[in-house]
Amino acid sequence: MLKFVKNHMESIAGIEIYPIISLLIFFLFFAGLFYWVLTAKKEYIDRMSDIPLDNENETLL
Repeated sequence: MLKFVKNHMESIAGIEIYPIISLLIFFLFFAGLFYWVLTAKKEYIDRMSDIPLDNENETLL
């Protein structure tokens, strides 16, 4: 099965760019996320971490 897929993929022109693009998107996403985590304000993180424990805004389902 894998041999069939590999032979079929090799016949497509320009297919070798897709793994490079996916790796670049993956790396940029996590680099951006890492940057956001390092630069986030402490007050914002504290406020977001208190949301699950806040009983004032409790909604009934």
